[in-house]
Amino acid sequence: MENGLADRRLRAYGIATAVFALDRLTKWFIETRFSFSDTREVIPGFFDIVRSENRGVAFGIFNESPSELRTLVLIVLAMAAVLAVGFVLRKARHMDAASLWALSLILGGAAGNLFDRIVRGRVTDFLELYIGDYHWPTFNVADSAIVIASGLLLIDLLRPKRRVANVP
Repeated sequence: MENGLADRRLRAYGIATAVFALDRLTKWFIETRFSFSDTREVIPGFFDIVRSENRGVAFGIFNESPSELRTLVLIVLAMAAVLAVGFVLRKARHMDAASLWALSLILGGAAGNLFDRIVRGRVTDFLELYIGDYHWPTFNVADSAIVIASGLLLIDLLRPKRRVANVP
């Protein structure tokens, strides 16, 4: 195996592991120190820390679903995503830095929320952004990593690529 590829893979999996660890640490902190009625105002009128749980997916989609299969289906889908991104990262040699970072953030974030679903059947959320009466759905570190990664991938997709001469 080429040493450069091994270094890129190690960096990618290291980033994913750091995201996973930070996600677990922050969720543990919230779960052990906050009740569901606690609200800590961080930036008045804009940002609070609260404790909530989400049995669905992003933005509470499927949160109220009465299906007993909901959690199992979400675990299977999240596991498929983690495996797919992990597999793609194995081919890190042909990725630019933005794509490598993005996929690493997605892997760490998806693994963090997958862990919650497997162990507890739900995901702990605690970051709440709002302006006036408009509240963005509560989220966590894993969700943040996935959103940042999506932005990186979008930017990478939209930026002009340099063409290499004599390459089909």
